[in-house]
Amino acid sequence: MMARRTHRRFTAPAAPVVAQALAAAIFMVLAGCQPPGRSDLPPPPSAADVRPYYAYGGELEVQITGNVARVEVVVDPAPYARGGDLWAKGMPYLFLFSQGTRDALNDFPGLGGVRLVTRHPNGDVMAEALLIRGTLNDYSWRQALNVAAQARRDATERPGRMRDLVQWGEDHTEFEYNPRYISTP
Repeated sequence: MMARRTHRRFTAPAAPVVAQALAAAIFMVLAGCQPPGRSDLPPPPSAADVRPYYAYGGELEVQITGNVARVEVVVDPAPYARGGDLWAKGMPYLFLFSQGTRDALNDFPGLGGVRLVTRHPNGDVMAEALLIRGTLNDYSWRQALNVAAQARRDATERPGRMRDLVQWGEDHTEFEYNPRYISTP
């Protein structure tokens, strides 16, 4: 038995629909409105504007790519050596879920997101995570700050805190791990 194909004929929109669309476009132009989907977004901040939001005793670099701040941190390999994959996965989230990131997103409406990249001292990217503006609301920001603070404070003695942070991060960011440093199941 052969499958039946159905063909649909293209029909031009009715004249009233075209007239309505044309009238709406003319009205928007005359009223000075922009079509849906376009807006004049504020410009993104400079790298120098974003840098003070991140306090770190080690090497840290900020770049702006489009409207995303790329924050690169060279991490001490000792915690990675002791904590393995879990610490390597969690390091970006320790920086990303911080009051600094929250404040930068609040203070600069033109900032579309923050990408946190952790690097090994040899220059290799170990892990990265992108938090897009609007992903977290006030409530989820409080949760993120709490989960990250608990990991910073307790993860050495209680690895479950870092595991919680990694899970939170993976649920709320776009992330990528370097398989050379982090095995993924």
